Amino acid sequence: MKLYIIAGEASGDLHGSNLIKALRAQHESLSIRAWGGELMEKQGSHVVKHYRELAFMGFYEVLLNLRTILRNIRFCKQDIEAFEPDALILIDYPGFNLRIAKWAHQKGIPVLYYIAPQVWAWKENRIHAMRSHIQHLFVVLPFEKEYFEKRNMPVTFVGHPLLDQLSNSTETKEQFQARHSLSSKPIIALLPGSRKQEIKTMLPIMLEMTQHFPAYQFIVAGAPSQTEAFYKSIALGKDLTILFGQTSEILRHADAGLITSGTATLEAGIYKVPQIVCYKGSPISYAIAKRLVKINYISLVNLILNRGAVTELIQHDLNVQMLQAELKDLLHNPERRKNIQLNYDELHQSLGGPGASYRTANAMLKIIESNAERQTREA
Repeated sequence: MKLYIIAGEASGDLHGSNLIKALRAQHESLSIRAWGGELMEKQGSHVVKHYRELAFMGFYEVLLNLRTILRNIRFCKQDIEAFEPDALILIDYPGFNLRIAKWAHQKGIPVLYYIAPQVWAWKENRIHAMRSHIQHLFVVLPFEKEYFEKRNMPVTFVGHPLLDQLSNSTETKEQFQARHSLSSKPIIALLPGSRKQEIKTMLPIMLEMTQHFPAYQFIVAGAPSQTEAFYKSIALGKDLTILFGQTSEILRHADAGLITSGTATLEAGIYKVPQIVCYKGSPISYAIAKRLVKINYISLVNLILNRGAVTELIQHDLNVQMLQAELKDLLHNPERRKNIQLNYDELHQSLGGPGASYRTANAMLKIIESNAERQTREA
């Protein structure tokens, strides 16, 4: 069996790697060609394009890099056609993947989509194309199943794969601090995103907090696609503690987190870290998004719970003064911390339990094998 998998971001590489592991556990002979990163490669896929070449954030930024994006699309189509996969598995990354889905469907390649495009937030007109080009959709947010069923799409809620990432480590906070030569101060986790554009915007504001909270140590969870030198160039001489490949461990031991909106907000919620969600984009991209996006929240925690369970500081509200005030209250207001933990308990219950990757792999393999049997009968 030959599968072609496309993941265009760090989170997609993580979820893709777990999916590949689950697929291989249930099917011995798989040939997998992919767009992704090191994690997918470690699970035995042949990665032909790294996601760091694909991560363009915001409307304006996409326009600036349109030539590169179109070149990537052409190469992707040629590579899929040459590989002749039994199925194309797309992971999130909708701007690119939905174009490929349309083309693949026209070529007769079955398309399975894991982690749905967030059409419930914006670009709902994409539903028509999705219904035509995607054989089956595997969703990870509880409210998405009903949303897509109402729009006549074959859909399965598999639970969220981040639950499988919950660290079962027995390492204590003191052992963690000693292993990384950290001080004994309580930890504030900084997750400024995975793409250069967002890190350049978010990290300087986050680092301003170090001078206002000297009783705490601030630890940056380094994105695997970036280098230590890149982070230090942004820090501009400020003390910077950065750990790569330790995001789960940092969150497990953190007293609070400053988190750039995205999957990381849900990860912090799963580890029950009181957090402030941060987002700031280019003025042009933000102005466009504000007119198009039709949701009340930007963090996955608040979207799933459908209320403001965690604070969001967006665009102009994300400044040193407001972040300092919110962080002070987050650290020293016991009632607020208690309410956040109660919200996180509810969040856990709604996410479907661990095993998402294996449930997804099992369902995908059944569909692919059913397709093959039907083709044999028709032949």
